[in-house]
Amino acid sequence: MAEQDWAGTTYGNDWMHKWLIRMLRIIDMRILYLFVAVFIIPVCLVLNPSRGIAYRYFRHRIGYGRLKSAWKTYVNHCLFGQVVVDKFAMYAGKKFKVEIENYHEFLDRADRKEGFVQLSAHIGNYEIAGYTLVCENKRLNALVFAGEKASVMRNRGKMFADTNISMIAISPDMSHLFEIDQALKDGEIVSMPADRINGSPKFIEHNFLGAKAKFPLGPFSVATLRSLDVLAVNVMKTSLRSYKIFVTPLPYNKEASRQEQIRQLSSAYVAELEKRVRQFPTQWYNYFEFWNKND
Repeated sequence: MAEQDWAGTTYGNDWMHKWLIRMLRIIDMRILYLFVAVFIIPVCLVLNPSRGIAYRYFRHRIGYGRLKSAWKTYVNHCLFGQVVVDKFAMYAGKKFKVEIENYHEFLDRADRKEGFVQLSAHIGNYEIAGYTLVCENKRLNALVFAGEKASVMRNRGKMFADTNISMIAISPDMSHLFEIDQALKDGEIVSMPADRINGSPKFIEHNFLGAKAKFPLGPFSVATLRSLDVLAVNVMKTSLRSYKIFVTPLPYNKEASRQEQIRQLSSAYVAELEKRVRQFPTQWYNYFEFWNKND
């Protein structure tokens, strides 16, 4: 898997983000959906290498024919555009209908003294979970990219102001690892993505959608260090104004060796991720070479 560096930031500058939020307070989101689909996405497909990456994903990993893969590549980019619009629509005060599957699994662990780990992926719109899966008695610490645009971080902060949620920024000096460890030691929740290695030399390899792919070792190592419960949380768009949150416990033998715990936990995560990707194939938003081109 030859992964290119991921910038980890939302496109656009602070001025653009402010005006987008102002627009969304007065216009219907569907107008922006249409604008993005007609004027923005075709340009992106011409200029951005994500076109070929998405096409190969649909053609070789999902197994579609050539024409269907080309069409789904366009649909995939349009849905990604909608997810970005939805994020700013939330900042503007818009509401979405959210259904939660297995909500009791989250609430059960939130009521316990011990902390637990939530693992997400770059599919659907995970940010919705941050405003929905909240509890008063246990803080949720969300791992975020420190280089994200100031406007996005500011709006996230506003959204989180009335919730028991804080953000842990990934820092070059790795100090975020101490914050994660302290949060779990204090019996809190730590939420982190587990589908991008971001250039890290530490990874674990699994068969995913019919070919080998590398997944970051860190999230699984963090969870097994204290033998904590782990939930996979994926948030998928089901209609223009609706999302569904899938909460899935990831089982592993906490009595096994540390290496075996990591293998079992990562296997359970990859299996759940593959299930959701096959269920919602057009909501896969990893626009880099996730698999070896030759596989």
